[in-house]
Amino acid sequence: MMADSLREITVQIEIMTTGGTIDKVYFDAKSSYEIGEPQIDDVLRDANLTVDYQITPLLRKDSLDLNDADRELIKAAVTESSIDKIVMTHGTDTMVATANYLRGISGKTVVLTGSMQPARFRFTDAIYNIASAITAVQLLPTGVWIAMNGQIFDPEKSRKNIEMNRFETI
Repeated sequence: MMADSLREITVQIEIMTTGGTIDKVYFDAKSSYEIGEPQIDDVLRDANLTVDYQITPLLRKDSLDLNDADRELIKAAVTESSIDKIVMTHGTDTMVATANYLRGISGKTVVLTGSMQPARFRFTDAIYNIASAITAVQLLPTGVWIAMNGQIFDPEKSRKNIEMNRFETI
């Protein structure tokens, strides 16, 4: 037991949160909401992960409200991180725009993910998308990627299909 408590923990993955649907809290039938506390800690605790990670909350915004200053803050956080594997929770509406904004950061593997339904909902894609992103960031080469709907997307060649409520390659 003593050896375990003294071992040095090396963080393998940094998880940055920016808000979006994954963290939404609705107050009445999906009309009035706010972006709540990041839900990823609860999701990962319930999943019993054995990978070392740290969570860095950056923003609590709907992605439609993100602006260039927010994206610059996100880019600076990724660039300055000492960890080379980063998962980022993000709203789906502008996920592709942020992913493309992050392109060109060298030496990092960044995987953005989110959900179409809040993580607090009984039926949500959040858990699956987070799991996909955690796995993907460990396997993908450096660059910026999107993990949604059971697939990995190159942000330059993907989009959110609003009618079908999913991401797709273009």
